[in-house]
Amino acid sequence: MPESVIDSYPIELEAPDITAYAAGNTGIDYITRFDAAEPGPHVMITAVVHGNEICGAIALDWLFRNNLRLVKGSLSLGFMNVEAYHSFDPADPTASRFVEEDFNRLWAAETLDDPARDSVELRRARAVRPYMDGVDLLLDIHSMQHKTPPLMMAGPLPKGRKLARDVGLPEVVVSDSGHAAGKRMRDYEGFAETGSAKNALLMECGQHWEAAAGPLAIHTALRFLLVTGAVAPDWAAAAEELAAVTLPRQRFIEVTGPVTIETEEFRFAEDYKGLEVIPAAGSVIAHDGGKTVTTPYDDCVLIMPSRRLNPGASAVRLGRYVEAV
Repeated sequence: MPESVIDSYPIELEAPDITAYAAGNTGIDYITRFDAAEPGPHVMITAVVHGNEICGAIALDWLFRNNLRLVKGSLSLGFMNVEAYHSFDPADPTASRFVEEDFNRLWAAETLDDPARDSVELRRARAVRPYMDGVDLLLDIHSMQHKTPPLMMAGPLPKGRKLARDVGLPEVVVSDSGHAAGKRMRDYEGFAETGSAKNALLMECGQHWEAAAGPLAIHTALRFLLVTGAVAPDWAAAAEELAAVTLPRQRFIEVTGPVTIETEEFRFAEDYKGLEVIPAAGSVIAHDGGKTVTTPYDDCVLIMPSRRLNPGASAVRLGRYVEAV
């Protein structure tokens, strides 16, 4: 289902026309690869995993148009759920999150390999899956329902937190394991395995359509390319978009688990937007049918409370601020 509540936030970003990138050069629509003479990792930046999250498309469009100078390894730029993106309508902006199901809940092998399952999103995920198998370092650019501070979703492992520290944006980094409803692309295979050198980040650039989300997506992409060694530092330094960026002192949140919706009657106790700190353990934050949902510990942080209150989905994730490790 699309988002059930139409956001009241204004549309301050313009979705770029990405049809010029449709053919790509990889044999997969909307995926383009650049190769440097010097060997190095295969780095990838992805956008529009959700069709109404347009800041990632803005960042990729910027990279295509600004004489990208790759110096090591390979770089791929990929637009993922393009059917959903092409259906984006500013008059009904939440409806294009996906066509049939959430592209970012399909990345478990048992889901991708299940012959009984089919959807627009699953067909696209299966088409790009072999390509993702060859990616070493991934930045997946997203945005959020509410206008709250941007978040870097670094996954549950130390390697993800280290990559987030190296990128240096944004201020808040969330260490989490994803959703009960299905595995995210950033958690696919080696990205989420302790013994693998593969690594991935998922950047939430703020509210879907706020003006600041587009530039932040570009800043983050440039920082990611710099720290992975993919681009020439002088090329990145010359970009006005990055020159004015001051790296913040980062704060880290460890997620202890999601609140998974059980009934159609799930309702939050208040209109939470995200990053609220609930001081006392046992505080009521929601009701799910006849069940009361309470905070499990003091100073509990609410991460990305959802307006898509469907059974099986994550209503909110619960976490706490920790020292960076």
